[in-house]
Amino acid sequence: MPDLGRPLIIGHRGASGYRPEHTEVAYRLAAQLGADYIEPDLVMSSDGVLVVRHEPEIGSTTDVATHPRFADRRTTRTIDGVAVTGWFADDFTLAELKTLRAVERLGELRPDSATHDGQHEILTFEEALRLRETLSGEMGREIGIIPEIKHPTYLHGLGLDPETELVRLVTAFGLNSVSAPMWTQCFEVATLKALRERHGYRARTLLLMTQEGGPYDLAETGTTYAELSTPEALTGLSPWVDAIGPDRSQLISRRPDGSLGDPTTLVDAAHAAGVQVMPWTFRAENAFLPLDYRLGEDPGGHGRAVAEAHAFIEAGVDGLFCDHPDMCVTARDGVAGEG
Repeated sequence: MPDLGRPLIIGHRGASGYRPEHTEVAYRLAAQLGADYIEPDLVMSSDGVLVVRHEPEIGSTTDVATHPRFADRRTTRTIDGVAVTGWFADDFTLAELKTLRAVERLGELRPDSATHDGQHEILTFEEALRLRETLSGEMGREIGIIPEIKHPTYLHGLGLDPETELVRLVTAFGLNSVSAPMWTQCFEVATLKALRERHGYRARTLLLMTQEGGPYDLAETGTTYAELSTPEALTGLSPWVDAIGPDRSQLISRRPDGSLGDPTTLVDAAHAAGVQVMPWTFRAENAFLPLDYRLGEDPGGHGRAVAEAHAFIEAGVDGLFCDHPDMCVTARDGVAGEG
């Protein structure tokens, strides 16, 4: 378990500030830049394989739109109550997904990363687990992995079972243990509860949170993430949840002018309940930084990202999800306030 003074640095979708997200090169670069963990998002193919993509909709992260034979698969689906139009991983077999190549999702902000468009294939979770082992050997240190099960209610509605497949693979790779360099995250409470109670899952878990709204699996009850962030609620979640992953604005709010405000009490409340805190997502571009941490007027230009990350480390977080993991490593291990 991480020490409070040395939080985990998680390569968010790999080093996704530098390479197209969820590709082998992005994960490899994250490890080379000092990340402790790599983070694959998991969706499923039509033949039930866990595939590493940001969302079930793959039009924004692959070159599927350039494949004429898949043109008729463009459709509209409802995911977590929202209509989404595009191409969906669950309409493709794994063999078909393997014919696609990754593209940069934020090309206007990350033109250097976009130069890698069309070069890298779509990974399966099994391949990501194998890559974790390879990187650990190459780096001479343990590289962890923290997958996120994306939209499980949506997948269940299609008759798919991401939890069972995740547990099978994690167990096969020897990571189904509380001491393993392995976490599993989700925005839905029921999935984390099912992993513990139905599947006997022993690896650590993390409940992701947003500043607004609540878990889709609890939508009928109207439960919000704010309600799940109280000391009493966090204590109640602790049998199934080892950590929370809040939007970073839930930990240090923004002032009305967009500058960085003061820390909230969420870190203290979580720690009092025995729950760790790993906020998301730290990015270097001005477009994502508080007003007083930006440098220049270019939205894609890099601002004082190291200093922002350091402010959260001082607030006592246990980990940070970082698109630019080198900057978070510097914030943790380098000169305070640098960058």
